[in-house]
Amino acid sequence: MSAPLDIEGPAAPPRSNGELVFAEPWESRAFGMAVTLYDAGAFTWPEFQAALIARIAAWERDEPYNYYRLWLAALEDVLTGLYAVSTDEVTTRAQALAQRPPGHDHRDHSDLHDHPH
Repeated sequence: MSAPLDIEGPAAPPRSNGELVFAEPWESRAFGMAVTLYDAGAFTWPEFQAALIARIAAWERDEPYNYYRLWLAALEDVLTGLYAVSTDEVTTRAQALAQRPPGHDHRDHSDLHDHPH
């Protein structure tokens, strides 16, 4: 099973030459989380798509447009709506992730020897 992504319209993810485009590593992780949870049966794609379209429609024109910020907000909406996570849990986790230093997720090979997985 794979998420039936829109090719056109407001919910369609950014593409270049038909390939998905991610400007930052967190964007691909947010995308992957939604698709993985959908594949696991956590929610239906129409539920997620409706939440994403609602977030896009509610976007304030004076704020910079970032598709994957809206995507992530839609995922949070779906999960809190299903009571899979509480709003407080989402806020706490988002704040913790936002406070991580830039490059935290990227280690060079010497780091791997110091911190085995």
